[in-house]
Amino acid sequence: MYSGQGSALPSFAIRLNHRRPTWLPFLFVECDKSMNNRHIMATYARKPVSFERGEGVWLYPGKSREDRYLDALSGLAVCGLGHAHPAVSAAVSDQCTRLLHTSNLYGITLQEELAARLCDLSGMDAAFFCNSGAEANEAAIKLARLYAHSRQVQHPVILVTENSFHGRTMATLTATGNPAVHTGYEPLVPGFIRVPYDDADAMQTALSDNPEAVAVLIEPIQCEGGICIPTPGFLAELRRLCDRHAALLMLDEVQTGTGRTGKWFCFQHEGILPDVLVTAKGLANGVPIGACLARESVASLFTPGSHGSTFGGNPLACRAALATLDTIEANDLRAHAKRLGEYMLDSLQERLSDVGCVQEIRGMGLIIGVELAQPCGQVADLCLENKLLVNVTAERVIRLLPPLILEKMHADQIVDILVRCILEFAGSPVKRPEDRHA
Repeated sequence: MYSGQGSALPSFAIRLNHRRPTWLPFLFVECDKSMNNRHIMATYARKPVSFERGEGVWLYPGKSREDRYLDALSGLAVCGLGHAHPAVSAAVSDQCTRLLHTSNLYGITLQEELAARLCDLSGMDAAFFCNSGAEANEAAIKLARLYAHSRQVQHPVILVTENSFHGRTMATLTATGNPAVHTGYEPLVPGFIRVPYDDADAMQTALSDNPEAVAVLIEPIQCEGGICIPTPGFLAELRRLCDRHAALLMLDEVQTGTGRTGKWFCFQHEGILPDVLVTAKGLANGVPIGACLARESVASLFTPGSHGSTFGGNPLACRAALATLDTIEANDLRAHAKRLGEYMLDSLQERLSDVGCVQEIRGMGLIIGVELAQPCGQVADLCLENKLLVNVTAERVIRLLPPLILEKMHADQIVDILVRCILEFAGSPVKRPEDRHA
C-alpha cells in the first residue's frame, strides 16, 4: 500500500554509459516499392513483408511452416498472449455467433463484467470504454477539464512531460512531448505545459508556478520515448505532489498495462493509486479496445451525454478482453514476464557488455530497450533478414516487446539474433554464445 516513503520501483536496469535519449519519431526505415500500397495513405513506411497467419510467438508470411518470423514486438505490445491464442480465439468465435454490437444505448452485460474486473485489478471505481489508447487518453483529458471547471478553474492546465507519447488525436498529440509529432498540425490544443521526465523537483516547481494546473498526465515508463524508466520512488513522489496541490494523477498505461511489467499495472510496483488510469493495447490481445478507469470522485464527473463512443465496450471486444485477463491470471503470466524479462536482461548484458556502441540496456518485465550510441534503424532491418521482428524507437533504442507467453528457448533465440545483428552493425566480430543454456 501507499506509504510516506514509497517502495522502490524495480527497473532491473543495467547501467553501462547512461545517456538520456532524445525522443525522435522512428518507426520504419523504408517502404518496399513492390508492395501494392497505392490505395493506402502513406502514414507508415512498411517493411517488405506481410503475414497471413500467426501461432503463438510466430508469424507466417505464407503456408509454409518453415518460413516463419519470431515476433519480439507482439504487434507493439498488443498480442501479449501471442497470435491465435486458443482461449481468445474460442471466446471471439463464440461471441461472433451470439452478438457483436448493440450500442451503448442499452446495457451490455459483458461490459459491466469487464469494468468490474478491471476495477478490482486496478483499485479504480469505474470505467469508460473506447477503441484505442489515444481515445482513452482523450477521455482522461476531458475528465481533467471537467474536474477543473468543477473547481471554478476557467483556464485549466495539464502537466505533461518531455519525451512522452500519448496518441495522435489533436489533444493527445499536443500532450505528446515530441515536437516532430506536432509539425503540420498547428495550432495545437491549449492547456498543456511540458516538464522534464523523472524530475520531481521540476514537477513541484511547475505545480507551484501554475495554480491552474489541475492534473499530471504521465507514463510510468516512456516506451515510445526509448524505454525510459524513472528513478525508484518517482511515482510515489508524484502522488504526494498531486495530493498537496489538489491535482489529479493520471497514468498512461497504454503500453505498460495488462501484466507486461510483472504487475497488472506498472504503478502497482510502487504501491500507489492514481486518480485516472488509461490502458489499451494488450487488453484484448488484438481486438481493439481502450479503457479509461477512474476513482469515483472523478468518474462521476461524466454524466449522460457528456462523452461517448459508438463501438466502445461492445460485446465482442469485452469478451476478448475477459478471455485475455482470465488467461494471464490462470497461467501466472505476470510472474512469468518478470522472470523472463530479468533473464533476457542478464543475457543481453553478458553478451553486449564489452560492445562499445551499446550505451545502456534497460527494461522492466517484458519491456526491454537496448540503447546504442548512434541511430540504429539498420539493426531492425538486419533482424528482419534473420526472421526476428523488433523495432527502433527514439532513433537509437532497439525495443523488445515479446509476448507474455514467451518461453526460455524463444528468449534465447531473440537474444542470440539481436546480439549478432548488433555486432554486425557495430562492425565487431560475431561471437557465438557459450552453451550455458543447454
